[in-house]
Amino acid sequence: MPSIDSRWVGWAQWLALLTMSLDHLVRHLLGPESVLAWWPESLGRLAFPLFAAMVAWHGYHTSRDPLRYVRRILLIGGLAQLPYALMPRPEAPYVLNVCFTLAAGLAWAHWARGTFIRVTPPWAHGERGALAHDTPSWAHWVSPWMGLLLSLGLWWALGFWVEFGHAGLALVPTLMLALSRQAAPPEQRWMASLPALVVAALLNPGHQASAFALAGVALAWAMAGAGLPRVPWPLPRWLWRAWYPGHFALLALGLAVLGELSIAWLAVQGQR
Repeated sequence: MPSIDSRWVGWAQWLALLTMSLDHLVRHLLGPESVLAWWPESLGRLAFPLFAAMVAWHGYHTSRDPLRYVRRILLIGGLAQLPYALMPRPEAPYVLNVCFTLAAGLAWAHWARGTFIRVTPPWAHGERGALAHDTPSWAHWVSPWMGLLLSLGLWWALGFWVEFGHAGLALVPTLMLALSRQAAPPEQRWMASLPALVVAALLNPGHQASAFALAGVALAWAMAGAGLPRVPWPLPRWLWRAWYPGHFALLALGLAVLGELSIAWLAVQGQR
């Protein structure tokens, strides 16, 4: 198993937050007339694959309790949901934000990993997969095939209600699959990474957005294997966790201010 070097995560955090924040600023506040109107369908599409890659990395390599990690992501998503729903797009009030997509993907991957350990012989698990503590206790409640069938139904139903839909729910599990074959020969690593590339290509409509989503996955893999130095300005943990709900709250406030200014402007114009 290759050594686990998580220094790339600090760089990925900054890149994901900045590309996402500018994407949302242009999409929801500045509008299509902005000089940055090209951003949401290009560099803005890097953000979700980077977030998914970080969740997959921590879920596979560094988290002692993936379900605790899932609960933390859900808490952040819950705090962000109200300002997220206030964004000016028709589906926003009826769609759960991306934190729910990431959390559901990680929870399913954790369950599937425990199920895989139960139904395969010990020699097939690999160095990490054979560890007994990798099997969650709740993975024993249903048979593997029944659990798989139920989870596929849940995936299909939930995919209509979360951001990035069915493909988004599949990105973290497929990235964890790719991570599980890091120590394999090159051809096996390529085969293990293929599902994540297919899923990334399906995240967004349009060739340009799909190309940038694929680039986001490739960029995450390149950063993870590049032996990057530690980021000079690491994000404090509180800021990293507060950024997602906080930036939506600021956008909602900005939209409210702009709405009041527009009403005042129309009132002045009507008095002339």
